Amino acid sequence: MAALGNRGTVTEASGFKPEEDAQKIYGAMKGAGTNEATIIEIIAHRTIAQRQKIKEAFKQSVGKELLDCLKSELTGNFESVVVGLMMPGPVYDAYELRNAIKGAGTEEACLIDILASRTNSEVKEIIATYKRVHDKSLEDDICGDTSGMFQRVLVSLLSAGRDESTKVDEAQAVQDAKDIYEAGEARWGTDEVKFLTVLCVRNRNHLLRVFQEYQKVSGRDIEDSIKREMSGSLEDAFLAIVKCMKNKPAFFAERLYKSMKGLGTTDSVLIRIVVARAEIDMLDIKAEFLKMYGKTLHSFIKGDTSGDYRKILLELCGGEK
Repeated sequence: MAALGNRGTVTEASGFKPEEDAQKIYGAMKGAGTNEATIIEIIAHRTIAQRQKIKEAFKQSVGKELLDCLKSELTGNFESVVVGLMMPGPVYDAYELRNAIKGAGTEEACLIDILASRTNSEVKEIIATYKRVHDKSLEDDICGDTSGMFQRVLVSLLSAGRDESTKVDEAQAVQDAKDIYEAGEARWGTDEVKFLTVLCVRNRNHLLRVFQEYQKVSGRDIEDSIKREMSGSLEDAFLAIVKCMKNKPAFFAERLYKSMKGLGTTDSVLIRIVVARAEIDMLDIKAEFLKMYGKTLHSFIKGDTSGDYRKILLELCGGEK
């Protein structure tokens, strides 16, 4: 298991007894109707590691797979959240990517959200998990479903070869900024490969320095230039990389905000981020959300969702603060 952050809203339950939890969940699903409150009470307040122990205890004492039972008892968005919570991080990411690819059309946003924000080791783990669970190559599946420069950016991110040191090469940073400027703003048409080479390969500290230099050279923020020079999924992918480098919790806060503002809710995005980040950096995402939008994430979710789906999301986001 990859080390999870310590900025999550979901933390280890003390006095944890997986056998007891398994029995309570079984009791909540037995007979007519389901006691959703019990399921929320347990599942939203256990870590991923603890939930795996509950799954084992359930299988031993009930003789069935907990996930299968939950899927047959629950429905809709509530089911999606609970099922997601029962999976270890890389399994959930692989599952989301598979769902984004299979079927008609591709949910590009999912590919971008996951691949632009995960570390090299996380990406490698997702690739291995995808192969193990789905018996397919993630790269082949993505290549079969995307094209052009967008595909090349995803393939580069999948290679999990980003420099993860903290060192900044000053001369190189100046050169990188100049290269990107000359590949975009300074010419007719855009040489996207230059953007890819810098944005998908360099380490975070170095890129932050490149962004400062870029502002000097071009008089513009790198994000503004990407918006002017690119469009569609390619623009979204490059913007996501830049935003994740600048401030990952702020990137997720903005994605959450956009999933809920205006008419209707993009539940797939809301669920994916809350489930995936609850144990990693949800405290920081909430703080950024408040800073950026002047409202709490809690109030947004409350106003935009309902029923058990709303209840479990609010528990996962850890109260109103």
